[in-house]
Amino acid sequence: MGAAESLRTATNLLTGVSDTPRLDAELLMAHALGVERQDVLLDPARYDVPELYAHLVARRVAHEPIAYIVGYRDFWTLRLAVGPGALIPRPDSETLVEACLDFARHEREAGWPLRILDLGTGPGTLLLAVLSEFTGATGLGVDASEQALAYARDNARDLGMADRATFQSGDWGAGIDGPFDLILCNPPYIGADEPLMPDVADHEPAGALFAGFDGLDDYRRIIPDLPRLLAPGGIAVLEIGAAQHISVRELAEAAGFDVACRQDLAGRDRALLLTRG
Repeated sequence: MGAAESLRTATNLLTGVSDTPRLDAELLMAHALGVERQDVLLDPARYDVPELYAHLVARRVAHEPIAYIVGYRDFWTLRLAVGPGALIPRPDSETLVEACLDFARHEREAGWPLRILDLGTGPGTLLLAVLSEFTGATGLGVDASEQALAYARDNARDLGMADRATFQSGDWGAGIDGPFDLILCNPPYIGADEPLMPDVADHEPAGALFAGFDGLDDYRRIIPDLPRLLAPGGIAVLEIGAAQHISVRELAEAAGFDVACRQDLAGRDRALLLTRG
């Protein structure tokens, strides 16, 4: 069976398993061949399909996340290594990076920010994306998972940012000394009873997903500590679930912040921007 036919077969197998069956089939084929996806798309006939491909497709049919199978996820302009124990970067989270760039462009002079804090950094997703844009900045990423931190450190090294990004185990902001010009945070925000796809529920770390009955437990801990950590004139950018704008805004306003909201590309509330007047 040639590559083109194998891709069609895999796509059929993955229909109903994935929202993007053809894309998954192509990514797995590229991974099995050790090439980039565009190489497969340009001339699939040139490749002999390795036996490994069927095993990779079987793993995806069993709902293992594509990022864990291939070992990476592209985010912003970066390729980040990920695997079990690390939350997989989502395109929606790029909304936070865009918000930081807009804030710097419209509100701050050149050279801002100098110090960045990423609470719940996972594999370094937000911190490394923002550091790639603010090349004069340094950053600290904090996470409770040593598995995630191992990926973060490897990603910083592989992306040439090990001298600007440090990572440490921690419980949100506890024991961290500010101030930071920019604070990023993508905390767990899924309610305990909310249904999830098997790809997520059965594979990604529950501690990075769930936050109590209403999904707000970690916001209740993080937000009251932000005034201590945020520098005057700084901004904290928090990812939220699409239905959490009002609830998280109330927590932020109670802590003394002015709050703005930014939507993702689908028009869903995705990031809250916290500043102090």
